[in-house]
Amino acid sequence: MAQIFALIDDIFFQAKMAETARHTGVEMKTFSAGDALLAAMNEGSPSLVIVDLNARQSPTETIASLRSRDSQIPVIAFFSHVQTELALRARQAGCTEVMPRSKFTKDLGAIFSRAKL
Repeated sequence: MAQIFALIDDIFFQAKMAETARHTGVEMKTFSAGDALLAAMNEGSPSLVIVDLNARQSPTETIASLRSRDSQIPVIAFFSHVQTELALRARQAGCTEVMPRSKFTKDLGAIFSRAKL
């Protein structure tokens, strides 16, 4: 079963993502701190990492640390559409794809389905 790691501290959005994960047949582990996500990487690599750029725990630093460990895992980050500078920093840190939260939410099922491939 495909596994997704998600750095997100919004519990309501975590619930939405968990429901979508169940419907698409992927396992999702959520982390509210980047250190915890990176520690979990020692136990196995997910097929996708998702990062909420509005998380309180240094999301762009987590992306950069992840990239220094593994450059192959796709990393998708989402942000509030008005935070274009934050999106640029995420790209510079090594995100595979950066998108506004509205697009991420709309495409969530397809994103999770792609993680199974």
